[in-house]
Amino acid sequence: MPPPFFPDRTGKAMVDPRSPTSTPPPSAPVLAPAGPYARPPRRRLRPRRVALLALVAAGIGIAVAWEPLHGYAVTGAAYGARVGCSCRFVGGRALSDCTKDFEPGMALITLREDSEARSVTARFPLLARQTATYRKGWGCVLEPWK
Repeated sequence: MPPPFFPDRTGKAMVDPRSPTSTPPPSAPVLAPAGPYARPPRRRLRPRRVALLALVAAGIGIAVAWEPLHGYAVTGAAYGARVGCSCRFVGGRALSDCTKDFEPGMALITLREDSEARSVTARFPLLARQTATYRKGWGCVLEPWK
């Protein structure tokens, strides 16, 4: 016959319910009777549901903000390409030095130079890319927006 007390998974001593010397466990607390205004028990949020809700909320947020965000990205890339091209081919400075001429908040814009075409391409990650080409007598001209 097993001893009347044995440890459970947490290491605490438990009463063996089959033991004749064991005392019965305390009864569950008495709950107030459910009335017409009683709250139903709360459901626990599961990690999958939370992740799904967050994903849906992010999708809705992107869908709502897509047009203004994309417009700002295209405008920033066009400005970066124009300033970078003028700095590089009109001013004769190194392309790495041209980012100093950017406005505050344009840290995500990256520049790439094409020496043969005498153009500079500015990119805003995942959203926009614009190219400005140097033309003698005209300066730097943006390619038409698409």
